[in-house]
Amino acid sequence: MSWQRKVISTLALLMTIIATGLAYVMNVYKTAPVNPTWELSPGNKTAGAVTVRYSGTATLLFDDGKTRWIVDGWFSRPNALQLALGKIEPNMANIDYGLSANKIDMLAAVIPIHSHFDHAMDAPEVAKRTGALLIGSESTANIARGWGLSESQIKVAVNREPIHVGEFVITPIESRHFEFSNPVLHEQALSNPKITTPLNTPAKALDYRVGKVYVLHVSHPKGSWVIVGSAGFEKDGLNGFQADTLFLGIGGLGSQTVQYREDYWAETVGQVSPNRIIPIHYDSLTSPISGPMQGPSLAEFFLAGGLDSTKTFLQEKEASDPTISFNTLPRFKEIVLYP
Repeated sequence: MSWQRKVISTLALLMTIIATGLAYVMNVYKTAPVNPTWELSPGNKTAGAVTVRYSGTATLLFDDGKTRWIVDGWFSRPNALQLALGKIEPNMANIDYGLSANKIDMLAAVIPIHSHFDHAMDAPEVAKRTGALLIGSESTANIARGWGLSESQIKVAVNREPIHVGEFVITPIESRHFEFSNPVLHEQALSNPKITTPLNTPAKALDYRVGKVYVLHVSHPKGSWVIVGSAGFEKDGLNGFQADTLFLGIGGLGSQTVQYREDYWAETVGQVSPNRIIPIHYDSLTSPISGPMQGPSLAEFFLAGGLDSTKTFLQEKEASDPTISFNTLPRFKEIVLYP
């Protein structure tokens, strides 16, 4: 064999090894940092009940039988290579699947809690298809404008100004994103937060800047709840906003310090005083929308990690306060939140 053939064979072998390694870290998933016994099951729904369906990350659909609205409305789930090396845009087939799985035809509102791709990328297309009003920051509005959503379907949220959606009263409260412990990831994801002009797609994942981050306080004649989609906090930011149920984002939480986790708990659970906590945003961003919900992939785990610390932290909090129930939501199934 000539030296040229040896070089080609060696390169081919190296490429095969690299491709196999990439496929492994992208398609092998860690166990989600929640207790399997927490998962709720669908029950009998009475007329007027408030229900919730969960699609993963922070996508939550609320319905009281008269009005339906969704947080984020994100279904696309690009793979790790697309996120790292390519450009991304809404995946129409995945949006079809997500809307169908949630039995969505019409919506009153789509509310992304911030402007990263895994929250706001699909929102303009979901609003287009359902006739919904898209409500979010100016950065989210510029994602919508870049997608061609009519200005009449775009509303820029005002901090702490209640929004009436049917009998739901939704108050956006400016907060902070989870503070990545990895300094490179922190700089890439959280610096230069604003999207100042309409965002044309396809775009790089990091072109979806964070924008403003919102916690949502929701009140309804049946009950009240708070949605903290990202595990960040503003000191005393939720002072005075109490609720029965807290949807608590826990993505990356275990990668932070013990003090950060305790401060996060104090500024969310400690302020809201819920009797029920429902963890969210703990699943993989890249697992298929059509399959079962997965924990983070190995690739995501290498970036954030801390899954065991997250789970231990939650279990310790559960054990320390028996007055609070911990629950998780099955994917796409309708769960009665308030009968």
